[in-house]
Amino acid sequence: MGVSIPFLTEPEVDYGAVAEMAPGLRRVVANNPGKFTYRGTGTYIIGEGRVAIVDPGPDDDNHIAAVLAAVDGQQVEALLITHTHRDHSPASQAVAEATGAVAYGFGPHPAGDADDAKSEERGDLQFAPDLAVVHGDVVEGPGWSLECLYTPGHISNHMAYRWREAAGVFTGDHIMGWSTTIIPPPDGNMTDYLASLRLLADYPDDRVYWPTHGPPVTEPHALVKALYAHRLDRERQILECLTLGPQNIAEMVEVMYADVASELHEPAARSVLAHLIAMVGDGRVGTDGEAAAEAVYFQE
Repeated sequence: MGVSIPFLTEPEVDYGAVAEMAPGLRRVVANNPGKFTYRGTGTYIIGEGRVAIVDPGPDDDNHIAAVLAAVDGQQVEALLITHTHRDHSPASQAVAEATGAVAYGFGPHPAGDADDAKSEERGDLQFAPDLAVVHGDVVEGPGWSLECLYTPGHISNHMAYRWREAAGVFTGDHIMGWSTTIIPPPDGNMTDYLASLRLLADYPDDRVYWPTHGPPVTEPHALVKALYAHRLDRERQILECLTLGPQNIAEMVEVMYADVASELHEPAARSVLAHLIAMVGDGRVGTDGEAAAEAVYFQE
């Protein structure tokens, strides 16, 4: 029996409309639904008058126009980028040019991240922050102060932003209420991802997470605990598969994800590889060469 995760659903959204998510917080959703993006990319607008925007979204003219209409007459002081996949950061260029806002982020797209032709996960190679931030930095405006939480795992330049006045976190793709997060090697790293989950657990007073995809998470610590347990359970399943003898990832995925749609087996295989890289690294699992997608694995 696998770990039960309290997944959330969200009704169909009105693309381009401005929805109030909490006092002082609005969201505009891009019309880019998909198996990695759920209903689409949610661009958040924090504050009134002098505002910050989290994840401006994809390079989509209609979405950019909707975001700019939502902040018409207001001063955009900061664009906060959680990471550089193409459904999150590309619109920052047009929004910055139109508003004069400063773009913040951990850094440009990591050189080690492979472009695997999965459109929702391809890298935005054009983005570079105006101001690079590191863990613990704070970006401030009237009524909002956003603490930077470095949360690698899904990608090595992932940054979450903790809105201290609201006791909530903009979690990007690190935590999503509707789905688990894909950890795609070589840049995605399972050890880092688990450490980033533990980091969020160190903020027990937070009451809500606002992922870039999907609805708000109103029981955030229960979800963090379940996601962490789920990853440990995946490791248990890997070891269980290997008790039957040496196997490759495709063989393990057929068993481990038997109850998951086959179209998701390929991204699942990337997360299994991330687990195996970590498990080979700490000596729990052996392989016939490097820990890679086509390798054969066995119990040590």
